[in-house]
Amino acid sequence: MNDTEVEVFVGIDVSKSTLDVCIDSSAEVIHVEYDDKGIRSVCERLTAAQPALIVMEATGGLEMRLACELAAQGLRVAVINPRQARDFAKATGR
Repeated sequence: MNDTEVEVFVGIDVSKSTLDVCIDSSAEVIHVEYDDKGIRSVCERLTAAQPALIVMEATGGLEMRLACELAAQGLRVAVINPRQARDFAKATGR
């Protein structure tokens, strides 16, 4: 990475029927259905963005399909413990 490039980070909120994707460098938010078409759309958009890291909370296994699809595209994905994410947010005053 050179001095003019900015690392892109992505957060994804996974629910049973929808995906909410936030791309932090552009404050872009994508809301799609959690189905084949939605997953394909998210994969295409994030492959183009080439984020340094994609983060999503563990949601009882709902996240696995998307996490696997993104990893198969060569993207770095972290599935994190939701309790630890909330504790971190509290510690930083958010």
